[in-house]
Amino acid sequence: MNLDRGYDSGKTRTALAELSFTGEIARKGVPAPIQAGKRWVVERSHAWMNGFGKLRCCTEKRGRTVDFYLYLSATIVTLRMLSRRATSLYRWDSRPTTRRLK
Repeated sequence: MNLDRGYDSGKTRTALAELSFTGEIARKGVPAPIQAGKRWVVERSHAWMNGFGKLRCCTEKRGRTVDFYLYLSATIVTLRMLSRRATSLYRWDSRPTTRRLK
């Protein structure tokens, strides 16, 4: 198991030993053996979903309502990504190059 510098502690090392995992933890001040170039897809997706305030502090009691807000935010995130990809792939000559369309 490869872990980053944030997990470099005695507590993590004992947990790895108890679970009989072989762990390679990057030491503080030493470059990590495996460099992640980009954020993980799941981490990035969670960050996008946390952008919706209704999901962060959801006080709804019914599960169907919570599911609705979750599905709505997932739909909005998906549509945003599709529109960003479409603007870079399908561009016509008279379209402005800036994001703010005038």
